[in-house]
Amino acid sequence: MDDVRRWQVPGRVNLIGEHLDHNGGAALPIAIDRSLLLKARRRDDGVVNVWSRGERASLNVDVSPGDVTGWSAYVAGVVWALRSAGVRVSGADLVLESTLPVGAGLSSSAALTCGVALALDDLAGAGRSREELALVAQRAENDFVGAPTGLMDQYAVLFAQDGHAVHLDFSASPPATEAVPADWSDDGLVLAVIDTGAHHELAGGEYAERRRECAEAASSAGVDSLAAIKLDGLLSLTDDTLKARARHVLTETTRVRGAVTALRRRDWAQFGAMLTSSHESLRDDFAVSCEELDVAVDCALASDALGARMTGGGFGGSAIALLRPDQVDPLRARTEAAFAARSWAPPHVFTVRPSPAAARVDRGDER
Repeated sequence: MDDVRRWQVPGRVNLIGEHLDHNGGAALPIAIDRSLLLKARRRDDGVVNVWSRGERASLNVDVSPGDVTGWSAYVAGVVWALRSAGVRVSGADLVLESTLPVGAGLSSSAALTCGVALALDDLAGAGRSREELALVAQRAENDFVGAPTGLMDQYAVLFAQDGHAVHLDFSASPPATEAVPADWSDDGLVLAVIDTGAHHELAGGEYAERRRECAEAASSAGVDSLAAIKLDGLLSLTDDTLKARARHVLTETTRVRGAVTALRRRDWAQFGAMLTSSHESLRDDFAVSCEELDVAVDCALASDALGARMTGGGFGGSAIALLRPDQVDPLRARTEAAFAARSWAPPHVFTVRPSPAAARVDRGDER
């Protein structure tokens, strides 16, 4: 490919603050050193070709919702959303190479949509801001693909800093961002990801149902967004399901504040306790965990991790654990044995570090 531009686009792990982005709350994600490399070359014939994992898809730049299905719908959605925003996309050849596992809850979809948005905006010379491109990527998923995502994943991919978590406040518009040092490695700790391999078929519908329940709980409590609920508003709810969803949002909001403080103080015991408490809330009050995630978290805690939780939207995907490097192999062995005892496929356990945001990396200097 001549005149090729290259973009390195990370996945993300949300440390804490799950399901708060669409409730006007706060989250604390990191970008990770598992990423998507996107190679892009301009075309002028109105055609976008994309190659990924041995497959090729082609689409026209005048694509509309419903025209494309499958994995290439994410690319088509970005083309449509960019053109709807006034960017003159004339066509492109795109090649995708990835070390980011698909379906692991590490935001491979946001890496794809944000990467394509960055690349096509750059090829068009449009100069849209990262805030604008985050909204383009979200609209591609929401209105073209039909996935009702919030903005946390896109902001993590586009605004992360090396060695830092991103404290995102979704009560503001656009969301406020603040870098928080995440230097557990300086104190001899690592963050492990346990990719359970679980991908539950009802995840999309269940996610949408949680959003509906949160909106109903906010309306019943008389607040604009559920993250604004106070204890009296929580106690005013009479429906047990709505009360449980609101209780998660209320307590998770407090945990995000506590986790930020713990990161700044390098109080890893406190930070770990926040992770575990968050998982319990997601399991019991928000009901988005699953047996595989619960077993992974239990195995991490039995391996003396300081804390562990599911990460991502739930119903499958990955858990994370904060622990010493010498505890990773015992965690892997324990989790593999537990999965094998239940006749599940082996999990994939690996460590990640807080990494930079998506960036153009030409001249062969990919991270």
